[in-house]
Amino acid sequence: MPPLSAATIRPARQLRGRLRVPGDKSIAHRYALVGALAEGRTTVAHFAPGADCRSTLACLRGLGVEIEDTSAGVITLLGRGFGRLRSPAAPLDAGNSGTTMRLLAGVLAGHPFTSTLVGDASLSRRPMRRVMVPLGRMGARIDAVDGHAPLTIHGTALHAIAHEPETPSAQVKSAVLLAGLHADGVTSVNEPAATRDHTERAVTAFGGAITVDGLTVSVRGGQRLAGRSLDVPGDFSSAAFWLVAAAALPGSRVEIEDVGLNPTRTALLDVLRRFGARVAVDVAGEDANEPRGTIVVEGDRTGTVEIGPDEVPSLIDELPAIAALAAHGGRVDVRGASELRVKESDRIAVLVSGFRALGIDADERADGYTIGGGATGARPRGGIAHAGGDHRMAMAFAVAALAADRPSTIEGADAVVISYPGFFDTLERLVS
Repeated sequence: MPPLSAATIRPARQLRGRLRVPGDKSIAHRYALVGALAEGRTTVAHFAPGADCRSTLACLRGLGVEIEDTSAGVITLLGRGFGRLRSPAAPLDAGNSGTTMRLLAGVLAGHPFTSTLVGDASLSRRPMRRVMVPLGRMGARIDAVDGHAPLTIHGTALHAIAHEPETPSAQVKSAVLLAGLHADGVTSVNEPAATRDHTERAVTAFGGAITVDGLTVSVRGGQRLAGRSLDVPGDFSSAAFWLVAAAALPGSRVEIEDVGLNPTRTALLDVLRRFGARVAVDVAGEDANEPRGTIVVEGDRTGTVEIGPDEVPSLIDELPAIAALAAHGGRVDVRGASELRVKESDRIAVLVSGFRALGIDADERADGYTIGGGATGARPRGGIAHAGGDHRMAMAFAVAALAADRPSTIEGADAVVISYPGFFDTLERLVS
């Protein structure tokens, strides 16, 4: 099925099936970037198919990295080593990908040339000072428009710093660590709360050394990394929508195989248990320090979920999916999540507007929202929800619309190509 500008979602009583989701987007970005800095050949199987990771590959090609798509889902690249990327002949287009722009800024800060990173309208509204400031302290000069892309990076020899970000962000941590690999000395990041650690695991997988002491992560500059063969597990954040749908519809059973089970990513599973779902996890093993296995979720009953500021960093990408639990008779209350306002869209405003359009009670706050809590047992009427150009909004509204009394329409459904091009095909199969 080709990408759709609008998708019609029909009501469903339950979802059942076994599936594998696309390769993990966060891990695929990092394997490509770290592989480009390593020496020798790197092969990555089950590379994420979405547009965001393709933006990373396009930028690396613009920096002189040879990349070949050898077969479906497999890429091979020839690493150039530290400081050996080529000065680009044109601006590097990160598309809609904040991960591409922020992590690549860290890489480019340590290269002796000037480069420009651009993005689409959505990415150009996202805050970039959070990476510009620490990279500037390391010696790079970055020009921007009021802290937003395009970013012109004047790379140089870097010196190590100890960085303490105010907002937990795996992208900021990763940008500083990747710059630290090019710096003189030991660079550290002391996080206010733990975030996903895929960069640390990727650097280690390529033969590097990363030190973790509580919330402080450190890396020594000048290390040599070696290319290797890797296999990307299924994307937990993509799986989240099916896990939520199964939890929200009693009688459902969804089994997701070969999915990433990195403990910095799986906090959603405890949320689903609190909601009333039966959740089983089987860890099959590890590849390149990343655990993977099978998750089974069975819908049992609906409940209430409250998520506070301390949980938000570990659930930031899953919060849109979690909101959809409320469409099926429960209530979801989220606080301390103002970071959602500077994602691909203002996810608080877009979520609340879209849920209301589907006939679901929703209230917005500066740092979160309350979804559901209306008449007990009442099904939403359905309607037309606009995804706001945001892939996670499109998928969250689709899951919520399964609970409606009548078919609903998701406008801007083609945004799913960012991370999960086959989402609507899979949805059709699970509800058939």
